[in-house]
Amino acid sequence: MASVDELKAVLKDTLEKGGVIGELKANVRAAVFQAVDDRSEPKPTLSHENLLINELIREYLEFNKYKYSASVLNAEAGLSEIPLDRSFIARELNIIEDGNSQSVPILYGILAHFLQGQVQRKRFENSKEQHLKDVNQEIIRLPQSSTSDAYAYRNMNR
Repeated sequence: MASVDELKAVLKDTLEKGGVIGELKANVRAAVFQAVDDRSEPKPTLSHENLLINELIREYLEFNKYKYSASVLNAEAGLSEIPLDRSFIARELNIIEDGNSQSVPILYGILAHFLQGQVQRKRFENSKEQHLKDVNQEIIRLPQSSTSDAYAYRNMNR
């Protein structure tokens, strides 16, 4: 027969794996936040930019099933229960979506856009570096005649 300690360990493990303990902790955090939150003090009006940022974050949190973090964001930021329409957010940010991009949060598309730009910049910088190396190697390979010959050769290849 299992001891009380073994039963406690199995019960705790089962509750953790089922997400019950995480849910309880999140509910306690939310309850503490609501108890501390002074509802008599009006929240400042969100700027248009902050509203869009909060909606992007909410979409990301909900997509990744961070529902307790999303509920705290909603409460703390004073977001409505109903999110802004995704097409509205995309229009506001001048984003053109295709079928693939609509299956993930807009934030992922924004990140992919800038990472792709970073890759293109790196490719440009690498090709520029390679070109400079090639030019320097050509200059180094010049016959050791005179400085004016090297200057003329370098200017000829520009």
